[in-house]
Amino acid sequence: MADVVDRPQAAPAEKSRPIDTPSIWHAGEMALQETVGVRRAMERQGAQVIRDHLIDQHRLFFPLLPSIIIGAVDENGDVWSTMREGPAGFLSVADNKTLEIAATVDVSDPAEAGLSDGCSVGLLGIQLGTRRRNRLNGVVRGRGANGFSVGVRESYGNCPQYIQLRNYSFEPAPASRPSRQESAELSDVHRAMIAAADTFFVASYVDRDGSRHVDVSHRGGKPGFVRVNKDGSLTIPDFAGNLYFNTLGNILVSGRAGLCFPDFESGSLLQIVRRQHQ
Repeated sequence: MADVVDRPQAAPAEKSRPIDTPSIWHAGEMALQETVGVRRAMERQGAQVIRDHLIDQHRLFFPLLPSIIIGAVDENGDVWSTMREGPAGFLSVADNKTLEIAATVDVSDPAEAGLSDGCSVGLLGIQLGTRRRNRLNGVVRGRGANGFSVGVRESYGNCPQYIQLRNYSFEPAPASRPSRQESAELSDVHRAMIAAADTFFVASYVDRDGSRHVDVSHRGGKPGFVRVNKDGSLTIPDFAGNLYFNTLGNILVSGRAGLCFPDFESGSLLQIVRRQHQ
């Protein structure tokens, strides 16, 4: 089983002062923010940029996309990163609290188990041709054969760092496509795919105050930026980010992660789940 290896980016230290108001961050995020000395700054920034609704800019953005990245948790507590694609407009915004996704049920996708009504999910809208991206998390509603909606819990924008520019568009899947294959370890084909990748997505989650919060985010770099070690673990460089530590904070608390490496030429996905150590 492949492990995710990453570490926080150092930042200037700041004096520690008590923060009296309830935090938007959970314990894992706060612990890592404190480690690099940005705890108080992130408290202020989080309150400014993380919203409980889609702003107008994001409402216009999502319907432009040919795909959406999804993080979902199955009945075993494993978190999966996956993608759904469609023609222009398959993503639509009913109101500033609801994103509609016209995506049929895909029983070959292990993430499908976490897309039932009431399930918490994380979503990432990313436009590789312009390097725009926006994230949200929320709850699945109205799951049917042809789609579902997500009630927005948190929404915020991300910077364009490390997004590899590429033009791509939606093409319907062929009538006969390769079937799902499962493995307990990385094959030579998997290792080669990871070694050649310049983009992958990582899903994570945390259970907090009686509810589940799922997140999915982007990682990118030059081909080969992810190293596959002999034991099957993965080493990922610690590129400077927004210092929110959403992903690493979630992993610190839950011990779980799900990675998705897309092959933009063939349309196939390599999905890797990192389970909690026993």
